[in-house]
Amino acid sequence: MNSIKPRLTFSQIINMNVGFFGIQYSFGLQQSAINPIYDFLGASPDEIPLLNLAGPMTGLLIQPIIGAMSDKTWHPRWGRRKPYFLVGALLCSIALFIYPFSSSLWMAAGLLWILDAGNNTAMEPYRAFIADKLPADQQATGFLSQSFFTGLGITLANISLFIFQKFIPGEHGSIPYWVFGSFFLGSVCSIGSVLWSMSKTPEIPPSPAELIIMQQHKGGIFAPFIEIFEAIKDMPKVMWQLSLVYLFQWYALFCYWQNASKSIAQSVWHTSPMGNKQLYEEAVGWTGLVNGWYNIATFLSAFALVGLAKKYSPKLVHVICLLIAGIGLIIFPHIENKYLLFAPMTGFGVAWASMMGIPYLMVISEIPKERYGVYMGIINMMIVIPMIIQNLTFGYILEHFLDNDAGKAITFAGIFLLIACGATMLMKSGKIEEGMEIPTSGGGH
Repeated sequence: MNSIKPRLTFSQIINMNVGFFGIQYSFGLQQSAINPIYDFLGASPDEIPLLNLAGPMTGLLIQPIIGAMSDKTWHPRWGRRKPYFLVGALLCSIALFIYPFSSSLWMAAGLLWILDAGNNTAMEPYRAFIADKLPADQQATGFLSQSFFTGLGITLANISLFIFQKFIPGEHGSIPYWVFGSFFLGSVCSIGSVLWSMSKTPEIPPSPAELIIMQQHKGGIFAPFIEIFEAIKDMPKVMWQLSLVYLFQWYALFCYWQNASKSIAQSVWHTSPMGNKQLYEEAVGWTGLVNGWYNIATFLSAFALVGLAKKYSPKLVHVICLLIAGIGLIIFPHIENKYLLFAPMTGFGVAWASMMGIPYLMVISEIPKERYGVYMGIINMMIVIPMIIQNLTFGYILEHFLDNDAGKAITFAGIFLLIACGATMLMKSGKIEEGMEIPTSGGGH
């Protein structure tokens, strides 16, 4: 790509990230609706982590490969990253439309694999798209605008669950009709928002010299794997430090998402999925509202975090956000008034904005521009490996140490966020400088 990138207006940065909204609507449904669907289909609490294995496994397998492939892709009409947005969004839309028709646990689990494959195909190139398009001093705005759309998309997904639950009665098999409404809306949002960004944002074509290099390094079917292993070997020290933060941070987040509705049902409605089904459905709807609220906090705070990260440092911002979120989750399962649940979730939402943008600012200056895609994929590996560990281990922990108690699971998540906070304090990360240039070769290795 050209070394001098034109500055974009704020509206252009927003338009290029609208597609992230649809991707994150789908992710919002995974946070709040997939696990209740498993509950409706008769899953026991300790089965839930394993049934969620699709997300991290597809992320581990797909994102770094797609990242390496997109680094070496160029088409005069379709561009470098856009083909992956489009294919991923189409897969998401199809899977979202079919999902509520699931008639068994294994059908639901299988469709989740397809849904996550689509999400991961679109997600990683979108991260690299920011680094491709924006000069260094605008990248904070670019990444945090993705946090804004993360909050907006997940908010709509969660609030749709609450609203449709109030106005759409009846059920198809074990699945309530209000679930269908949310998934159908997500199907439209997924492809529609990506098409909007594709139509509004041209990609920067590579120079003739860069094209020659891309063609020389395309390699065969194993080229992406070789590229990934070489990139890991050369990985900057700050990325290894980030991997420790992510180990505890993302393990904790999966614990929360898997247990939020059951914890709220337990503390506020004094029921469970195996108890009063009507009350549990109310708890699921309220969980959608609570999760929607924390994502409102996400998109309201996302751009404020840009200023704070520039004034102080990305590291300090992330430390404070994780501290607030960890304390909030420790308090969460002890709250019996459903309205008071919004208090700890406000801090959690600000932390979620930080999680979706700030860590990229801590490492982007250490990444060579010609390897943005593969390194964004490797960062995603740092996200999904803790999730895989959680999926494989937390069912055992929940059953044998936490008494299958959703409230204790949420407390466990809060403690892990505090450990992630401590790990962030160990990272070496400076302030963001205006006009900071991205180095052409990776530092710190």
